[in-house]
Amino acid sequence: MGDRDYRLGYRSDIEGLRAVAILLVVAVHAGVPWLGGGFVGVDVFFVLSGFLITGLLTREIATTGRLRLADFYVRRLRRLLPALIVMLVAICGAAALLLAPAEQRGQASAAAMAAVWLSNLHFALAPQNYFAAGTDTNLFLHTWSLGVEEQFYLVWPALLVWLLGRGGSAGTRRLKIGMFVVIGASLLACVILTYKLPQLAFYMMPLRAWQFATGALVWLYFSMPGPVSGHPPSSPTTCARANRWLGGLGLALIIGSAIFLNGNMPYPGAWALLPTVGAACFIAAGSQRELAGVSAWLSWRPMQAIGRISYSWYLWHWPVLLLGHALSGSDRPQWRVLWVLMSLLLAVVSYRYVESPIRHQQKWLVRPVAAILGALAIMVAINAGCIRWYNHAIARMQSPAFQRYALAHTDAPVIYAMGCDDWYHSDVVRPCSFGPANAVHTAVLMGDSHAGQWFPAVAEAFDRPGWRLLVLTKSSCPMVDEPVFYARIGREYTECSTWRDRALQQIAKLKPEVVVLGTADANGFTRKQWMAGTAKVLHVLSQSAGHVYVLRDTPQLPFDGPDCLAEHVGRPAWLGLQHACSAVSHDRHASDIYEWLSQAAGRFKNVSMLDMNAQICPDGTCSAELHGLVVFRDSQHMTASFAASLGTALRSRLAGADSAPSGSGGAEVTPSSSPMLTR
Repeated sequence: MGDRDYRLGYRSDIEGLRAVAILLVVAVHAGVPWLGGGFVGVDVFFVLSGFLITGLLTREIATTGRLRLADFYVRRLRRLLPALIVMLVAICGAAALLLAPAEQRGQASAAAMAAVWLSNLHFALAPQNYFAAGTDTNLFLHTWSLGVEEQFYLVWPALLVWLLGRGGSAGTRRLKIGMFVVIGASLLACVILTYKLPQLAFYMMPLRAWQFATGALVWLYFSMPGPVSGHPPSSPTTCARANRWLGGLGLALIIGSAIFLNGNMPYPGAWALLPTVGAACFIAAGSQRELAGVSAWLSWRPMQAIGRISYSWYLWHWPVLLLGHALSGSDRPQWRVLWVLMSLLLAVVSYRYVESPIRHQQKWLVRPVAAILGALAIMVAINAGCIRWYNHAIARMQSPAFQRYALAHTDAPVIYAMGCDDWYHSDVVRPCSFGPANAVHTAVLMGDSHAGQWFPAVAEAFDRPGWRLLVLTKSSCPMVDEPVFYARIGREYTECSTWRDRALQQIAKLKPEVVVLGTADANGFTRKQWMAGTAKVLHVLSQSAGHVYVLRDTPQLPFDGPDCLAEHVGRPAWLGLQHACSAVSHDRHASDIYEWLSQAAGRFKNVSMLDMNAQICPDGTCSAELHGLVVFRDSQHMTASFAASLGTALRSRLAGADSAPSGSGGAEVTPSSSPMLTR
């Protein structure tokens, strides 16, 4: 028997809801600023899957008295696998052509896991490395939700059969109770682990099971044939009015959460209740024959068309956006619009010629076991091909043409090998000391990794008799006395606040002559937070140190510097669209932050601003390579080699800043002899 025997009937409102979900996901990935929570579209898909799969399985059991698991798995494979295979093969081929070998390693390993629907485990268990590329640059990151779905398909049929038993009203009652138990246990674990182990809470299927179970309950209470309660039915007019309000509430919760939530909030946790309950309300509202309100609105033909291709569009939009960025080197809105439209075109083609034809082929079910084994063989073959691609990328990295750029990625200051910076792993202050321990004068370099990158230059500036240099850095820890939600670890960065307070206490005891302070300018603070939080830190430092220098944050590239240079070496010339590995240094938001920091520094007589960006990005242009040196080891940190080349310029600028009027607040100063640096 095929899908036709157990289909639930076409519901235009559900197709419209699919359209809403995919539009939200594409919007957030394309950088639409007012839809920072568009990732909730995935939560909507989970609820939809729980509703539809539970409906299909319970209807089959009610119709035949049993469940043909092989047939069910074939239907799922037929629905999802062909389009996934086409996307994987095409994107892997494009990545091998466009990306640098160093980038290809991570892409190949993720693709290998995506081929066997285990990419959610890949990302959940990936080790954290501060200087490694984040998952947000992985072409196959979006396939984590497909892994969750497939793992749900594996366990859900067995769970339903076990709970239903021999069926009847008792079986239905057990099934409902079972779904409530799943929701309670899974949601509780999800909320707790969102703050303890956020990667597991986000990516692991058991911690998302409550969303599937929510969809299942909607089916059991609103769509399952037969009476569901002992209450008399309401009048059609009352039902229509209630459904109109219920559907409106559901859509409002989904859209509202997409607007209200963002990547700087712990998720999923309790916040995921908003889109989950919203999707449940909307699906329940459309369970009546006559659609009303927003359920009718989403039946609009264009929304139906988008809903039909939602799976294919989901597959294509993310990798096309990333590869498009690699090709153009630009993050401008017009480029993002182009890549979104291109992914939409690919989705239409994939749906028309791959997904739809194969989905409606009944011959797959003639020999379901053979079909499953054949599908598994294809998945394993692609997995093996990705592993071979990974090994090939490793080999290419060893070639002389790419070695220089591969080494640039690891060209970090020695302080990281010495263990000075413990990132989020602890709040212990681990100073690194350079120069004689009994030196008369002390200088301190303090801040996050954007301060730490200056170590080679600062070390040269204070490499003189009678001086020692202490380094106190903590990666991603801003020198702003404000709470920080750190999206990389999915929670508030409490270690940062404790470390910063302890580091300030140490400096107060040391009373150094000089403190060089640096911090990244991209922490999501408001103007008030930047000024007030920085002033709190400077207040302590100004009372403890002879003079404090606040380094302006270095400009950032919209791409990985070494990888861009390597891409140009390996990319064929006939490709045409080749951007230079450079970008304009001016950034309005960064300039605003510099001005706010300058105002905060201006409150203290012994605090000066220090702007070295003209040496890094001359003439307002930041290049990945300058004067024969690779400038950046990623998109935002200088290589140690290039930073060392700025030592003389930094020494001169420090001398000039020291002789400038107090509280200069970042004004340009003239280099001159500094008693502090020459005595």
